[in-house]
Amino acid sequence: MTDRSKVFVYPKDVSAFGFDWGKLSLTVAPEVNGAARFSGGVVHLPPGQGHTRHNHPGAEEIIFVISGNGEQMVEDENGNPVVAKVGPGCTIYVPESRFHSTLNTGDQPMQLFVVYSPAGPELALRDLPDFRLLPAGGK
Repeated sequence: MTDRSKVFVYPKDVSAFGFDWGKLSLTVAPEVNGAARFSGGVVHLPPGQGHTRHNHPGAEEIIFVISGNGEQMVEDENGNPVVAKVGPGCTIYVPESRFHSTLNTGDQPMQLFVVYSPAGPELALRDLPDFRLLPAGGK
């Protein structure tokens, strides 16, 4: 249920998308607080974990590294993988429908803030075989 009064939201306050590689807590989205043009939230990647190559058809994505260190891949316009080491403070721009992947290469958890525009394509993550909905406040 959408609660349009939710303008201050912590990841612990919302249910999360759980996967074998980590979790995504959408803290702003149409279904969370009525955001109309984008969605976003916090990704938690344990050491050595990451999400495999995927894309969000029709959407651009911004990834901001809050903490931890990793390896980010974003394909160029010809489909060639471009890989870089990333750490706190790095912003990664993923152009519309572009394939990308993230791997935590550090020995500490990696925290990312992600934004999708327009909102919606990230909901396809619910169709992945290892998806599970984690309750608010859950691990």
